[in-house]
Amino acid sequence: MPRIVDLSLTLRPGMQGVEYEDRSTFASKGWHTRVLHLYSHAGTHLDAPSHFLEDGLSLERVALEKCIGPAWVIDLSFLQPREMITVEHLAHCAERVTYGARLLLKTGWSAHADMPDYRTHFPRVSVSLAQWFAQRGIFLLGVETPAVASMEDREELITVHQTLLRAEIVIVEGLANLDALSTDQVTFIALPLKLQDGDGSPVRAVAIEGSW
Repeated sequence: MPRIVDLSLTLRPGMQGVEYEDRSTFASKGWHTRVLHLYSHAGTHLDAPSHFLEDGLSLERVALEKCIGPAWVIDLSFLQPREMITVEHLAHCAERVTYGARLLLKTGWSAHADMPDYRTHFPRVSVSLAQWFAQRGIFLLGVETPAVASMEDREELITVHQTLLRAEIVIVEGLANLDALSTDQVTFIALPLKLQDGDGSPVRAVAIEGSW
């Protein structure tokens, strides 16, 4: 039997961009419903090209075949806080960075999700690495950090995102639990909500080890 590993952060009230509002309660109506106030890039989420490109594809037009399929887990857990991830860091697995590849960068940074440094000190993708991914035509890049680039450097943030999204590389940010995986190749699934004109959406990201 296959093993399913949840790679998603749990959305909860108080997390950045997440609030719940009760609409009905058991006491008032006999059932419970809520209005969810969700930032489009809260928790584990997917970026649509329109997030950083004015003429980019919106969420409902993102190719679902890129969001489901075999993925390589690249171990970069040796990286230091704030370290720039370069092409050289992936030299040992360059043969896996090919057209149609899905790559999950394992940094262990999801362990910082509830720490003050989670959004400021994470290792991030360099411009040259983003260009390399685009040139090689990968389908999807998943990271265990809240963003692929520094949120404290506007130019870096825009350039890295635009480089990846112009190549229509699906970006999944805020992954978790990659250290729970026992193999370096999994079936990866991260499906966004089908939001008209959406720039991004929380996803339930999972990895499947083995097959039925």
